[in-house]
Amino acid sequence: MSAVEQGRREIRDVTAWRPHVPGIVEVFHAHYTEYAYPMHVHDAWTLLIVDDGAVRYDLDRHEHGTPNGTVTLLPPHVPHNGSPVTEDGFRKRVLYLDADALDTGLIGAAVDSPDLNDPLLRRRIGQVHTALARPGDEFEAESRLMLVRERLRSHLRPCHDGHGNRPPTDRPLAGRLRELLDERVAQGVTLDEAAALVHAHPAHLVRAFSAAFGIAPHQYLMSRRVDRARRMLLDGLPPGQVAAATGFYDQAHLTRHFKRLVGVPPGRYVRALSRRRSARSGARTPPGSASTPPATPATRTPCGSRRRSPAPGAC
Repeated sequence: MSAVEQGRREIRDVTAWRPHVPGIVEVFHAHYTEYAYPMHVHDAWTLLIVDDGAVRYDLDRHEHGTPNGTVTLLPPHVPHNGSPVTEDGFRKRVLYLDADALDTGLIGAAVDSPDLNDPLLRRRIGQVHTALARPGDEFEAESRLMLVRERLRSHLRPCHDGHGNRPPTDRPLAGRLRELLDERVAQGVTLDEAAALVHAHPAHLVRAFSAAFGIAPHQYLMSRRVDRARRMLLDGLPPGQVAAATGFYDQAHLTRHFKRLVGVPPGRYVRALSRRRSARSGARTPPGSASTPPATPATRTPCGSRRRSPAPGAC
């Protein structure tokens, strides 16, 4: 078997990109079968979930694994390797986070306990990956990432103040963020920009907003955009122009969120509106107009039937 063929057999699929989301250096999705990567280091935090199969790896001279459903967090500058547990290999999704995404003081705790059994954390990481794969949903990815980082900190530095993870109830702060989002429906804002403008930590800002209004900031902004898009569609503007005017990445981005919130895509929404307008226009057409010919009085024939006009010999 040639080296190329061997490589194809070991690595089935790889996708990597750098998103426009603060704190994320790289997104990496891969399906490995027989490939085993040697001891190496990263200058970033490695946040890993395995969707199929399992990985065995060494970290700081201790053996670890990724049981089903766990989250693995590998700290920067700490050597590690990795190999599939079975011949079927494994499928993984990785977020490489900036070295300052988590405090350097947490590296020791991450080395001691890199594998976290936390279904909620895993689900939130999956939601970040889903948002990152959709152009135009960077604000959602940034907001969800902030919750992921906060939960990672809670694992690495448990809170002993008796309050647990109760969300803050800072309604004035939440109100300031809502005002900012209302001002920038089309323009948008990153979470870091919003935090700087309202003078709050990004994670606290997300928590406060969600606790106050029962909806995450990115969901609120997207619903405002869809509402504005509906008004513009009702005014007769085409979906492509509406998408650009309401802050969506493109028409496909508008369609995805519009259908999620309204139940139908913009095109169908517009067609339904057109049908309704046509029906109402027809209902208002006055008798005797050009589109409705005047009715001819009915006459009775000698054989008792009704007809519109006399027709000799009809009986």
